[in-house]
Amino acid sequence: MPITHPEIAQVPTETKGIPSILVRDLHFKYPDGLHALRGVSLAITHGEKVALVGPNGAGKSTLMLHLNGLLEGEGEIVVAGLPLKEETLPQIRAKVGMVFQNPDDQLFSPTVFDDVAFGPLHIGFDEVTVRQRVAEALEAVGMSDFAERMPHHMSVGQKKRVSIATVLAMYPDILVLDEPSAGLDPRGRRELMNLLQRLPNTMLVSTHDMALVRDLFPRTVVMSEGKIVADGATADILQNEALLEQHGLEKP
Repeated sequence: MPITHPEIAQVPTETKGIPSILVRDLHFKYPDGLHALRGVSLAITHGEKVALVGPNGAGKSTLMLHLNGLLEGEGEIVVAGLPLKEETLPQIRAKVGMVFQNPDDQLFSPTVFDDVAFGPLHIGFDEVTVRQRVAEALEAVGMSDFAERMPHHMSVGQKKRVSIATVLAMYPDILVLDEPSAGLDPRGRRELMNLLQRLPNTMLVSTHDMALVRDLFPRTVVMSEGKIVADGATADILQNEALLEQHGLEKP
């Protein structure tokens, strides 16, 4: 049976030092009155790869958008030891790399190089450092030969890898990805999975791809109606057919 989500006080000892992500009793309502988060508490240890699953409308994207201050609810968020507040936002946004479901939301420059260089340039790095960071990020995602390509001429899988490179160039501690395998063909999905497996960053990944969850993430968090309803070893979550059925998830 999966572990019911613990109170923060019961999180294992190794997460009590400085977890990469610590969320306590987070609530959020949209302007139309939708109560999207209802007391979410979550701790993620440095280096963990965690899947976030649940039906549409569960609150997954809303939670992720809080982790670098794109949304602001009621509760406590600590990222890499820094409490999330106005004065720490620049530091936290440098530590949390957010990759959206649609890569066209992140790729807007004439060339791949320009897109990946945008972040480092924006925070004032010199040309030598920017070029080094772009080269490292593109190599990490297997796109070194695409630096001068126009992003809108590439496949969805290639765009997704470049989107990840745009955040890797910022040297983030944490990667937060929304539906990274959506729209990919089998080859693109395999390439993405291989990339995510070899990246050392702490990861929180929202997905409906339960085969990706099974193959890549040791831990799975299940959300429903704005709450975390289960949190435990992926193997245990996937064996609980009643839990999966209750929350609209399919066993891979």
